[in-house]
Amino acid sequence: MALLISRRVFRAIGSSKFSFGQASLLNAFNGHGCGDDFPSFAPSVSAKMSFDMLRRYSTTILTPNAAEGQFPSNSLSPKHVLTPDREIGLYQDLMIPVTNFNNEDKGLMVLAGDVFDVPIRKDIIHRVVRWQLAKRQQGTHSTKTISEVSGTGRKPWKQKGTGRARHGTLRGPQFRGGAIMHGPKPRSHAIKLNKKVRRLGLKIALSARAAEGKLMIFDDMELPSHKTKYIVNYVSQIETAKKLLLVDGGPINEKLKLATQNLHYVNVLPSIGLNVYSILLHDTLVMSRDAVNRIVERMHTPINR
Repeated sequence: MALLISRRVFRAIGSSKFSFGQASLLNAFNGHGCGDDFPSFAPSVSAKMSFDMLRRYSTTILTPNAAEGQFPSNSLSPKHVLTPDREIGLYQDLMIPVTNFNNEDKGLMVLAGDVFDVPIRKDIIHRVVRWQLAKRQQGTHSTKTISEVSGTGRKPWKQKGTGRARHGTLRGPQFRGGAIMHGPKPRSHAIKLNKKVRRLGLKIALSARAAEGKLMIFDDMELPSHKTKYIVNYVSQIETAKKLLLVDGGPINEKLKLATQNLHYVNVLPSIGLNVYSILLHDTLVMSRDAVNRIVERMHTPINR
């Protein structure tokens, strides 16, 4: 069926001197439609005309050979999209350079793939974080029941004859200073989460930092002095680091503890205290060799049933 076109559209297009492909606009219409006032498109030419019309009236299409109508270079975003050079979550061992606070080359270290290269699952991270936050909630909230509120137990007025509502005590919840009904009592907010899910959450958090390039391995956490300037100078060299988490294997060195205690963006943990929530709060994770070995050993230990 021929596509009809109104007189107004015909005049608007006919006055713009556009040509569509090899045939001009006037040759694209048939005089055998529904009259001279309402010409129709030829079926063989209508597809070419509609494509050319859409291309002329639509947003410019950027092509390698386009010479006109391109976007100005200053309006395009200069931001580069970072794509990983490897596929994540294949349980492959990772090779990471080892350094220290002085940026000295200390060789390489192989990270176990079943700990530092597991598939990323946000649902597991969400469950582990909920479990951590619920478990650390104190639950010391408490309100007094009617037996715990201080006050007399005598009947405030006689049962009948006063015209007032009948009451048996002034310690009820309807009186000011009275009891709280169904109020909170001290309890534990902890929820149950299987050990294998908790362990998987820590593996996923470590794998995410390794995939982002935000995992750094140090030979040790030794500092020449307890001065804070050593940590400040090192953090200033890392452009993308906003919050730093330092993880050592055993007990925290006293010099390191004193050097970081005045910095709100640097925190220190032993390997036994490494957890998912702390990793998520810091965008850069720095671990010592000893800490990595202890974490891998802990992840490979069978779960006691």
